[in-house]
Amino acid sequence: MRFCILTKKHLIMIGSFILAVVIGTVLSVNAFAKSERLLPIYCVETGDKKIALTFDAAWGADDTDTLISCLQKYNAPATFFVVGDWVDKYPDEVKKLSDAGNDVMNHSATHPYMTSLSESGMKEQLKICNDKIAAITGKVPTLFRPPYGDYDNKVISTVESVGMKTIQWDVETLATKVIV
Repeated sequence: MRFCILTKKHLIMIGSFILAVVIGTVLSVNAFAKSERLLPIYCVETGDKKIALTFDAAWGADDTDTLISCLQKYNAPATFFVVGDWVDKYPDEVKKLSDAGNDVMNHSATHPYMTSLSESGMKEQLKICNDKIAAITGKVPTLFRPPYGDYDNKVISTVESVGMKTIQWDVETLATKVIV
């Protein structure tokens, strides 16, 4: 029969080893959980046969009246994600879009790559654009579409921290011409 004699020093070493393994495991699990990729809303499940039409407004406004007319003709309201600079240039179009029953939402103040900004920079982009839209439509936007589709966990969590949801497209058209 063999006996193993453990001294206080051995017990401390074994206990330290077990503690190190437990701490390492907890840190690894937390690091993995924190690295989970956050995603914007791409689509929403519904039992109805519906699509959501969305448009980004960052340049020009030549087709606004035609687009509004077409949407009204087919009783198809849409969501317009507008840039704050566009709101400054085309306040009448923003009002027309809203008055025609469309939602006017946030696409940033100046159309930057959001992932290159600090959290405070992102919040400033959101606030400036929200304030401009609300001043014209009377409604504070609740949705945000990042310019260029550029997002990461920091963008999504920052948008959520100000009570908004990040929206992304699931079908990219790139070049659409309205023909009525």
